[in-house]
Amino acid sequence: MKRLQQLIALLLLGCLCLPASGLDDDHWKKANASIEKGIAYLRANQAEDGSWMPDMGPAVTGLALTALLEQPNIGPDDPTAAKAIAYILKHVQEDGSIRKGPDGILASYNTALCLSALARIGGSNPEAASAIKGGQEFLKGTQWIAGMKDPDGKTIEEGHPFYGGFGYGGSGRPDISNTQFALQAFKDTGVDCEDPVFKRALTFLNRIQAVESNDMNKDKFEKLDGGFIYSTSIDKDHIGVAESKASQDQIDEAKAGRPVSGLRSYGSVTYAGFKSMVYANLDRDDPRMKAALSWISKNYTLTQNPGMPEDQKLQGLFYYYITMGRALNAYGNSTVSVQLPSVDGAEPVIEKRDWANDLIDTVVKHQHEEGWWANTESRWLESQPVLVTAYAVIALQNAID
Repeated sequence: MKRLQQLIALLLLGCLCLPASGLDDDHWKKANASIEKGIAYLRANQAEDGSWMPDMGPAVTGLALTALLEQPNIGPDDPTAAKAIAYILKHVQEDGSIRKGPDGILASYNTALCLSALARIGGSNPEAASAIKGGQEFLKGTQWIAGMKDPDGKTIEEGHPFYGGFGYGGSGRPDISNTQFALQAFKDTGVDCEDPVFKRALTFLNRIQAVESNDMNKDKFEKLDGGFIYSTSIDKDHIGVAESKASQDQIDEAKAGRPVSGLRSYGSVTYAGFKSMVYANLDRDDPRMKAALSWISKNYTLTQNPGMPEDQKLQGLFYYYITMGRALNAYGNSTVSVQLPSVDGAEPVIEKRDWANDLIDTVVKHQHEEGWWANTESRWLESQPVLVTAYAVIALQNAID
């Protein structure tokens, strides 16, 4: 009933495409067994105060709680869930943010992940409903919009590189990761996809996508392949100098004062951008949407984070899995048209892949006997089993949704 009510609400808003799943019974059973082991691991590793990885604030607690509450048999009265909810609500600040203290770090990131978790409680908890309302307003206030001042004191206008994006909070530059988590939170808590917050975000997204319509960075990409990069700015000291985590050599060039060119798009952020466009209800015939789908078709893989350099191809792998699962689930097609490399100049072959079955096979294969997941690459905290287990569980839940 909880899932049905959420689907009806989103359909009424016009912000959801129902998936046409091609999932088979064997994969459904495999995924559920894996999820149960992952949930058991999260239960066993929750701190007494209800948190997971509290040094970062309540963000990871929100992510783990989301994984729990996505299970049909786990509700807000479940002891593990109830402790996590209480922990999150304890960190609601007067300004509406959800973080460790009024000056806590990563204000946008923490608030967004906690909102997505609280959205799954339902309307029976007045304190949670109040936290959602305050959190939405706070999070909207962290979007870079016209009239704000950038770190250099310049007034933000629509032509500014920061416009429409979200960062970690404070004066930090926006990026695709925080932007997609913010939009996920708004979608989860029922903000209309026609709200200006989504429309402004589309401007930022366009400027980090390798497409012809990119009015700011079109000439800086390695190729206009429809994929995404991380940000329109490296940091507050390099505003307007675009950044791709797959092009570290280009970042080094920029910091040395030389022009940026040859930026490479890559998998995890391309799915983040694609998902964000779906949540913003961008028309499926829009060239930006078609370009992103083309990139996905030509770079479909689950063995690595595609587009990353060979020696970094496993970095962000589980973030890639959760974002891929959420994006393709939101889009609603059960298959992906995968363009196979052409042989001897022949026309490329298009193969239909059932992405949900593929994702389940891959994610389950990486699970340890004790129920947890972790990346062999430590970048972006992916060596942390709690964080990566939450990623993996949510990825699987989106595959069977």
